[in-house]
Amino acid sequence: MAATTPGRLPGRHRRPAERRATYGEVIAIGEFRALWLGQGLSLLGDQLSRVALSVLVFQGTESALATASVYALTYLPPIIGGPLLAGLADRYARRRVMIICDLLRAVMVALMAVPGTPFPALCGLVFCVVLLSAPFSAARAALLPELLTGDRYVMGSALQNMTNQGAQMLGFALGGALIMGMGPYRALALDAATYLASALILASGVRRRPLPGNGETGRPSMWTTTRAGARLVFGDPRLRTLVLFAWLCGFYVLPEGIATPYAATLTADPERISFVAGLLMGSMPTGTVVGAFFFSRYVTPSRRLRSMGWMAMLTCAPLILCAARPPLAAVLALWFASGVGGAYQLAANAAFVQCVPAERRAMAFGLVQSGLLAVQGIGILIGGAAAAELGPEAVVGLAGAAGLVAAAALAVLWSGSRKEIIERVRAEAAA
Repeated sequence: MAATTPGRLPGRHRRPAERRATYGEVIAIGEFRALWLGQGLSLLGDQLSRVALSVLVFQGTESALATASVYALTYLPPIIGGPLLAGLADRYARRRVMIICDLLRAVMVALMAVPGTPFPALCGLVFCVVLLSAPFSAARAALLPELLTGDRYVMGSALQNMTNQGAQMLGFALGGALIMGMGPYRALALDAATYLASALILASGVRRRPLPGNGETGRPSMWTTTRAGARLVFGDPRLRTLVLFAWLCGFYVLPEGIATPYAATLTADPERISFVAGLLMGSMPTGTVVGAFFFSRYVTPSRRLRSMGWMAMLTCAPLILCAARPPLAAVLALWFASGVGGAYQLAANAAFVQCVPAERRAMAFGLVQSGLLAVQGIGILIGGAAAAELGPEAVVGLAGAAGLVAAAALAVLWSGSRKEIIERVRAEAAA
């Protein structure tokens, strides 16, 4: 009888072990550090400026409608201009696009910081500043896979995701206190300085590189690029499924939009409503940070892709229990669990990168991001209108149920198209 290797069954071969990247080796890459640091600075400044703008507009107009309108302008431009402007990062060097966007935004925010700026001019500047975030974000998303390959890309995405969530929590938490001390105009000037610092970090820390696939002569028009990107994203069944996985957040982000009326049902003390609403709004991002850390650090690359459907269902399933009107502690736990499940977006993002040609990444990411903002805004609007009739607990429960059905359908679609991507990811991780 032939001898067998201990721990190995005869006639079977063991697949090469998948190697998981670590946060340390990702942070050790200088170009990624520059991209990451610039992102963190800009995000903190943006959160501070949102609070400053709200204070500034309300002080100048004493109108809640005007204040809400300016805040809404931070969501509208990428939906309108994102699909067109995102393609700039596929037509010009991505590093250059990011630096120019940062410099232009620094100038515009500095103009907003000038005392006495008329309200219409303020609105126009806000619109343009946020509009420029579309090509910047698309260029950064397209550049990241060039800096980080294989599982390093997932770890880098996780770090950026946690930075995004952390900057939101920190920016909103400290924004009010800082503005009380320095005033809204100085806060806006500080935001302008963060854009300048980001541009300097990118210029010094990220090297120049040619566009992928830039051998062809001439450049297509922006409209042609947009149509080609839409055909690519929605014409491929795998990409279409991954995009719908990303847009599933319209269901589980809805509770954050009605957190304040939900808080009013959990406490009889009017002075505690804002405090409870803050706890509710912070529970999902906290869960997302925890989920992203463990999902990226301790789950193998191929297993992330296989478990993506189940994780997507986890984001919605806990919300169904809110219809039973549980107490505050239980609601916080349910929303936290929903946030943990949201870590599936890391796997969806990595799979999306695998399927999109490098020369089309910026346009593809720009289309997905624009749709992401649209479904979030539409979901929150529908949730707010329904909560007035049915109550916030019932609406959150219904959103969870509808999201669970959609996630289950996507999981079935994904199970039929994931094999090729899993094999490719496994080969990269084993290399």
